[in-house]
Amino acid sequence: MTKPETNVLKPKQHFEILDGLRGIAAVAIVIFHFMEIVYPPNENFIAHGFLAVDFFFCLSGFVIAYAYHDRIDKMKITDFFTLRLIRLHPLVIFGSVLGFLAFLFDPFGSQSGTYETGKLILIFLASVFLIPFPVMADRYFNLFGLNAPGWSLFWEYVANILYALFLYKLSRRSLFLLTIFAAAGICFVSHRAGGSLMGGWSGENFWDGCARISYSFLAGMLIYRSNWIIKSKLGFIGLSVLLLLAFLVPFSSWNWLTEPIVVLLYFPLLIVLGAGATLAPVFKKLCIFFGKISYPLYMTHYAVMWMFAGYYTKYKPDTSQLTFIIIIGTILLVGIAYLTMVLYDIPVRKYLTDRRKKE
Repeated sequence: MTKPETNVLKPKQHFEILDGLRGIAAVAIVIFHFMEIVYPPNENFIAHGFLAVDFFFCLSGFVIAYAYHDRIDKMKITDFFTLRLIRLHPLVIFGSVLGFLAFLFDPFGSQSGTYETGKLILIFLASVFLIPFPVMADRYFNLFGLNAPGWSLFWEYVANILYALFLYKLSRRSLFLLTIFAAAGICFVSHRAGGSLMGGWSGENFWDGCARISYSFLAGMLIYRSNWIIKSKLGFIGLSVLLLLAFLVPFSSWNWLTEPIVVLLYFPLLIVLGAGATLAPVFKKLCIFFGKISYPLYMTHYAVMWMFAGYYTKYKPDTSQLTFIIIIGTILLVGIAYLTMVLYDIPVRKYLTDRRKKE
């Protein structure tokens, strides 16, 4: 007879279109990070690519609720945390190591020589253990100077902890009211920042990250708990176009309105549509691939961004050269993400999972 614990931990079916959309969002944020180094927001064709993080947060809330709502009561809380650590933390460590090496051996920068060894060790350990440590002035006081995307993983961990402690217990009514309250927080952050939701990544806008994940994670949970799934004929291509449109909205004086609308309404709607859409068999492998490389891509790409920033400052390439660099760079980063997944992330997670089962 199968043990109840085995049934509890049995993985559920994936929403493959949503996996694919997560990959599209990851590629979009890579392109955005290339572009923001070169162009001011009003000249950046993908100026709202940073909102991909809010899409990640909303999708995470939906997926966590889908995966655990009906079985977390049957689990030990330590089991939940262990599963999440196995899923997320190997790439946190890898991204930190990659960022540290890129910082030490950056061919276009020399900032590493200005840091004492002890301080560098502290910066590295803070990155590995996801402890915000905004001390790198030359990197705009990023919470995680060695691997900037770590800021969103910090808040992802906070959301996961709160989910296991009490969020999953909330009634649908309480969850709805909390989500509305969090929506007000998004509007407040946008207003305070002069119409922008780009905060959360540095010391001075730390709490903006709390507002961003609070709404989007709760909204994702609410979508699942309310079964807000719309059946449609929109396939992967159609939904990908709709997602990209959110990132391509021009940067303007209307940001105070457009950004909250995208985060509060548009992204949740895309998840509602994506969960109910039918995936054409021809796109299944593509969605699975994009879904699998999305997290490795997100957690490994920024080491290259700092080097690219140094290269651009030193050589000032023209538009045609930049176009070539960004296209080839994005393709190479996808390739690096794939190799990271195959050679590191999957084997490490398999080892940790097998060891956990034996224990």
